[in-house]
Amino acid sequence: MNDWQRKSPLDWETYVNKLVKVVAVEKREYEGWVLTVDPVSATIVLATFPEQEKGSLSFVMGHAVQKVEILREGDGDTKQRLACILAPQESHAYSPEELEERKNALKTWLETNHIPVGEQGELGRTLSVAGVLSIEPPYGPEQCSSANEIILARVQGLLQGFLQQQR
Repeated sequence: MNDWQRKSPLDWETYVNKLVKVVAVEKREYEGWVLTVDPVSATIVLATFPEQEKGSLSFVMGHAVQKVEILREGDGDTKQRLACILAPQESHAYSPEELEERKNALKTWLETNHIPVGEQGELGRTLSVAGVLSIEPPYGPEQCSSANEIILARVQGLLQGFLQQQR
């Protein structure tokens, strides 16, 4: 176990949002902004933002790290860019009223098409389709979950069609 792997998560946190140079085994060097450090493997996730290009991520495995040198602190803009790297491209915040409206419209549409649907959970926010599939807010194909892959794929397809109809 190397010195990097012996550090605690609190130590690693001091590197987040900072430009670093990582020296790894075989004298390989990596430079980038620290997005995070995996607390189990000590793997460093580095983000780079080349000019006029999309950013990229690099992973330096914890066991290979020999030295980490902080080159520069991140400013507010850099921290914002790093925070947005893993965020969904089209994230839309729905109000509670919009979520209720989406749920009710979907539930009505499923019932109209003779698909058994009910509400579950203490707040009734989750839709249950035939007891084998659940749909969480905001009620899109990505929020469907089921152990039965065939049913999952079919309901996701139906839901995709329903959402396109709504637009």
